[in-house]
Amino acid sequence: MLKVYNTMTREKEEFKPLKKGEVSIYCCGVTPYNDPHIGNARPFVTWDVIRRYFKKKGVKVRYIQNFTDVDDKIINTANREGVKWSDIADRYIANYFEAMDALNVRRADLYPRVSETMDDIIEMVRTLIDRGYAYALGNGDVFYSVEKFEGYGKLSGRSLDDMQAGARIEVDGRKHHPMDFALWKAAKPGEPYWESPWGRGRPGWHIECSTMSLKYLGKKFDFHGGGSDLIFPHHENEIAQSQAALGDPCSFAQYWLHNGFITIRNEKMSKSKNNFFTVKDILKEYPGEVVRFFILQTHYRSPLDFSDDRLKEAQTSLARLQNTLGCMKELSAKEGTADTAKELAKTAEDLLAAFYEAMDDDFNTALAISQLFALSKETNIYYQDVMGGAKAFDAENFRKACAAYEEMASIIGIFEQTEETADDGMADKLMDILIGIRQSARREKNWALADRIRDALREAGIVLEDTPSGVRWRKA
Repeated sequence: MLKVYNTMTREKEEFKPLKKGEVSIYCCGVTPYNDPHIGNARPFVTWDVIRRYFKKKGVKVRYIQNFTDVDDKIINTANREGVKWSDIADRYIANYFEAMDALNVRRADLYPRVSETMDDIIEMVRTLIDRGYAYALGNGDVFYSVEKFEGYGKLSGRSLDDMQAGARIEVDGRKHHPMDFALWKAAKPGEPYWESPWGRGRPGWHIECSTMSLKYLGKKFDFHGGGSDLIFPHHENEIAQSQAALGDPCSFAQYWLHNGFITIRNEKMSKSKNNFFTVKDILKEYPGEVVRFFILQTHYRSPLDFSDDRLKEAQTSLARLQNTLGCMKELSAKEGTADTAKELAKTAEDLLAAFYEAMDDDFNTALAISQLFALSKETNIYYQDVMGGAKAFDAENFRKACAAYEEMASIIGIFEQTEETADDGMADKLMDILIGIRQSARREKNWALADRIRDALREAGIVLEDTPSGVRWRKA
């Protein structure tokens, strides 16, 4: 039984899909005015694992993720560079996909853009005005009236009085209430605009996600997700707009999932604080799977402190799992009819069950990954026993253990990037040559040369291992 932590109720709940065998998900995407940083990447890696988990269980997943391609930051960047706003959006959307591909994040079913959804946004604003939840000003601005929506603040747990008292916003005398927010903004000189009943303008930030999620997932859908910083005001305002427009307090998302922040020395990472690291820059130093593994070793709701040391730890841990996969492939190529891996197969079955149990507990990837390490340890022991001659090989049961290991890895989303696909096996060929030279040097007792080759490879991040079947190499 899957349980998820619902931000709306502030407790774990049994997940009950709206349609049996199907799951619908909306995740707030990026504003493409810059390269995505590691904090931006966390929700997309998280939801990628969740989608993989559901699909592995035979559930049909409908996943929508938007692009906010009309925004002040995009317009400002375009004006600064002297190009069109759409050029900026297109450039950084392409960079987003490049970064996510490197992290093994599979594509959503649809990526709607604000610029492509204007008619629907305008219609939703019109509906909110007609229902008495919004008001238009003479200059073309349209605001949502928070006082008209009875449940405002239910997601974030705030009251309007508290919000007003602690508001850090400029007083706008045109608003009916200080917390009223823009649905439509009159165009300023030099800005892109669209024609509307209220004049030329463009939408406010919050209305876009309400419109796109309802358009592509319907009046009710299962999950809405994003970072914890979106709980207020973005997701709070989405609820107010959507439920008011539909006239149904039970409509819109049924479960709200929010991932914790990625921090730098315990301070939230953000572009506004200029304390962020882009995925593009991190990938210059670490493979994408290491970055993905770093993110998933911590439960999605917990804060995650980013540091070079933590990434190195993730790289070492992932290398251990990768090394086990190499041992599995090596043994799986052999034939054997002994009866020596029954216990390993049973352990693998139990660990796979524990893996799913961890995922069923609010998608606890940290606990799930520990099952991978447990199976890795048991597999390495069996490998050493077989290669050392202590046990005969049991192909049938060993392959059952391999299947369990690979199933867990496929949900976590690792072991999907291989250097062989990029270099046609050139790395293996070169390593065979170097290992052969080192072995010849050792036979000739040229220890200085043998040690120099070993040390040079170690500095390059490659470890040589002497095994009963010969020398193996792996990344450090």
